[in-house]
Amino acid sequence: MNARFTGQTIIVTGAVGGIGSAIVEALLAEGGRVGLVDFNAQAGQAYEKELQKRGHDVCFVPTDVSHFEQCQAAYDRITRELGAATVLVNNVGISPKTNGRALKVWEMPPAEWNNVVSVNLNSVFYMTHLATPHMVQARQGRVINMSSVAGRAYCDIVAAHYAATKAGLIGLTRHWAAELGEHQVTVNALAPGRISTPLLKSVPQEINDAVAAVTALRRLGTPEEVADACLFFASDQARFVTGQVLDVAGGWLMT
Repeated sequence: MNARFTGQTIIVTGAVGGIGSAIVEALLAEGGRVGLVDFNAQAGQAYEKELQKRGHDVCFVPTDVSHFEQCQAAYDRITRELGAATVLVNNVGISPKTNGRALKVWEMPPAEWNNVVSVNLNSVFYMTHLATPHMVQARQGRVINMSSVAGRAYCDIVAAHYAATKAGLIGLTRHWAAELGEHQVTVNALAPGRISTPLLKSVPQEINDAVAAVTALRRLGTPEEVADACLFFASDQARFVTGQVLDVAGGWLMT
């Protein structure tokens, strides 16, 4: 089987740990050059060194994606070192809790709302705004947005800011698919369910067990399973697929 991404530069936000790292590993395994964008400078630099020792062509840029100027700097450095990106994976996302609980609307500080909107939604506009001019010119490109089943159905595990931003990503995905289609750039979204990431270790086990019990496949997903779906959208195999939202949720909520 030929490597699907040989010679291509891909940018992944939220690239360090969990789903992000699984996507990075899968892209590298298929020949891609990957730009890593993440807030965690220490972990990102260590991950970059590890990947480079394994012979991969990567570039890590510590970035607070809630600020356009930092997104611009990250995009410029990655494209300078690895070449212009033909694939953008807008994976970054946060879902704050207070004492393990999602806050209700009357409890939520406006600053928390603004931070989630900035990271989960604004950053996707920033990075897509930066990446698409080259894709349009090249008449080749893939944009993959990381939504959630919580953006398609009510989920009491998350707060309103997370659900609103993930629903917003679905709207952006469809709108941009229409805008960019004539330029042969596709835009699709993934909607993961409950995925077994390191973050879930801080969640009481009974919560995860309850989700698994009402999931058709009776288990949580893995980051690698989300990465597999991401690679399909990023590849030439999905060249006639755009404006779509794919649940990777094992039958949880069945949106």
